[in-house]
Amino acid sequence: MKKLFAFLGSTIGGYIGWYLGSPIGFMSAFVLSMLGTGLGIYAGYRAAQNYE
Repeated sequence: MKKLFAFLGSTIGGYIGWYLGSPIGFMSAFVLSMLGTGLGIYAGYRAAQNYE
């Protein structure tokens, strides 16, 4: 279950980061997407721990 939640969190976090950074430029979108992915993985693992 942890891997599923981490995958969903990384997908959602990466999308949000890309959405926020794309008006600024490609590299900003990329960097914010990577940050969002990392935060999404963390949030997914935390959600899975609370779910169990």
